[in-house]
Amino acid sequence: MSSTEKPAGKKKRRTASQVGDLLPNVLQDVIARRSGMTIDLLAAWDDIAGPDYAGRTRPEKIRWPRRASEEDPFRPGTLVIACAPEKALFFQHETGEIIDRVNRFFGFEAISVIRIEQRHITSEQHAPARRPLTAEEEKRLGEVTDKIEDPGLRERLERLGRGVLGKVNKRR
Repeated sequence: MSSTEKPAGKKKRRTASQVGDLLPNVLQDVIARRSGMTIDLLAAWDDIAGPDYAGRTRPEKIRWPRRASEEDPFRPGTLVIACAPEKALFFQHETGEIIDRVNRFFGFEAISVIRIEQRHITSEQHAPARRPLTAEEEKRLGEVTDKIEDPGLRERLERLGRGVLGKVNKRR
């Protein structure tokens, strides 16, 4: 028997996968088909929009221009944003900067126009408030993230750690 042959009677065992590991792959396809966006854009939206608009705006879809044939050149799309009415006028003045941030996120000129749809965005649709961390929690978080060389990754993990550690437990 060669080293590539499997012994008779032994079957390869399949291990169970966690739902959290499978969900992004499934959601990625659904979101892309329905809205033309990636789940990564949705996850990064708070950073792209900035603190003034993070909880008051939400990307809805990207409308790509129709191409008559494969030879037609690529043209950037229109990003549709749901925005709270009280922030819409201010957000409109920031659209040039937001387009730049979205295009930097994608790594090419993907968006040329932002279309704002005024809608009330409920509090369940954005992140809950977090309590400030204690000095001990900050120290512990710093010890864990100091070993990470990439500054961007370190910053994101610190933010994640603050979110997890600062979560307010409503059952107390």
